[in-house]
Amino acid sequence: MKFTKMHGIGNDYVYINCFEERVDFPEKLAVLVSDRHKGIGSDGLVLIMASDVADFQMRMFNPDGSESQMCGNASRCVGKYVFDKGLTQKTDILLETKAGIKQLHLYPTNEKIKQVCVDMGEPILRPADIPVLSSGERIVNKTIDFNPEQYKITCVSMGNPHTIIFCSKINGLILENIGKKIESSGMFPERTNVEFVEIRSPQEAYVRVWERGTGETQACGTGACAVLVAGVLTGCLERKATIALPGGELQIEWNEKDNHVYMTGEAVIVFEGELLTYQS
Repeated sequence: MKFTKMHGIGNDYVYINCFEERVDFPEKLAVLVSDRHKGIGSDGLVLIMASDVADFQMRMFNPDGSESQMCGNASRCVGKYVFDKGLTQKTDILLETKAGIKQLHLYPTNEKIKQVCVDMGEPILRPADIPVLSSGERIVNKTIDFNPEQYKITCVSMGNPHTIIFCSKINGLILENIGKKIESSGMFPERTNVEFVEIRSPQEAYVRVWERGTGETQACGTGACAVLVAGVLTGCLERKATIALPGGELQIEWNEKDNHVYMTGEAVIVFEGELLTYQS
């Protein structure tokens, strides 16, 4: 089975072209390929597939085998893959995901894609729709006891749930302890991703991400979008800002006219190969 490993600012996935390959048990394959010691090593598995409602379809699976609704970094990489591999010549494509259809704008340089802008749609703020077990219309800077620590959290969904925590300094945080506890808290029926945010200016924030089903990652596209929205709601970020993560930077805008969040960043092919031990 042929594969391509790609990353968007360090958020790396193994991509399978399902126009050419067949994957019967993606949950098992995700666990296999994600292992950084016995597999290829990645933040998960992405299947590029045909769609009845869009130009292409993306399905993605976490290292624990669970399926995720959406990944902004992965969607940019899909855009690069389908253009660079000649599956499309369009620079505006529609991508079907578990979180709905996303519109991608591709920026060619010397007939290859280096940057992709994704229309991530409108942020979801109603707790029941995120989902979060909490009263009120929004959860913005709400103090929650996660025993024994208390944190002020802001909750946003960008097709998948995010819990944002603003901190004075984040480099010293041990996310293995804090992130895992919050991810699996009973107030999140589908678990949650957790972003720890250090505001550097109204136009820039630095973020570390704990992804549900994965752990700490170099980057998270939907997380960066959720951080921008949370920053606007709490008054500490402007509607257009640079979100810096360990793997690189994303340009995020929450457009006031259409209420959509737009994410622009790189997409990179790392290497390609063939998996010989997997049997579907």
